[in-house]
Amino acid sequence: MDSPQILQFVDKAVCAKTRKHLNNLQRRIITGILNRQKYADVAETYDYSAKHIKKASHELLQMLSEVFGEQVKKSNLESVIERHINQNITLGKNNNFQNNRISYVNNCPESSTPTPDKSQPETPDLQQESKNQTKIETIDKLRQFGLSDEQIAEALDIPLEQVKQVDLEE
Repeated sequence: MDSPQILQFVDKAVCAKTRKHLNNLQRRIITGILNRQKYADVAETYDYSAKHIKKASHELLQMLSEVFGEQVKKSNLESVIERHINQNITLGKNNNFQNNRISYVNNCPESSTPTPDKSQPETPDLQQESKNQTKIETIDKLRQFGLSDEQIAEALDIPLEQVKQVDLEE
C-alpha cells in the first residue's frame, strides 16, 4: 500500500472516531514518519519550526493511540497502521456483514476542499470492509459504555437485529 492509500485509511479511522479529518500538517508528519525522517527534517521540508513539528507530532500520536486503541509512537506507527489495515481486510473477507446489510453511520462530513493526498480512491471492497469494521467498533464501544442493544440501535438509527447480529458474527 502506498502513502496516499495509507493516509486515506488513517484519515477514515480518525474521522470515524473524532469526526474530523487529518489536517495537512498531520498528513505531512505521518508521511515523514513513514519515510523515516526526523522531526527536524520534516520541519525543514515543510518550513515549520522543529519545536512546532515535535509538539504537533506528540498530539497526533496521542490521538492515533486513542483511535487505534493501542499506544502509537513514532517507532511503531507503521506496524500499527499495517496491523489495522490487515485486520480490516481479514475481517471484511471472513465475515458475512455485507450479506446482513449492516450499514455505516458516517458522522464525519466530507471535507469541503479535496486534498491532493486523496488522488487514489480506495477500492469499493476496501471501502466496505472499512465501513463494516467501523460499525463493529462503534457498537462495541457503545456496549462498553453500558448501552443496551436497544439503546445502540436507537442511537445509531439502525434495526435492533443488525446490532444483535454483530454479536453473532464475532
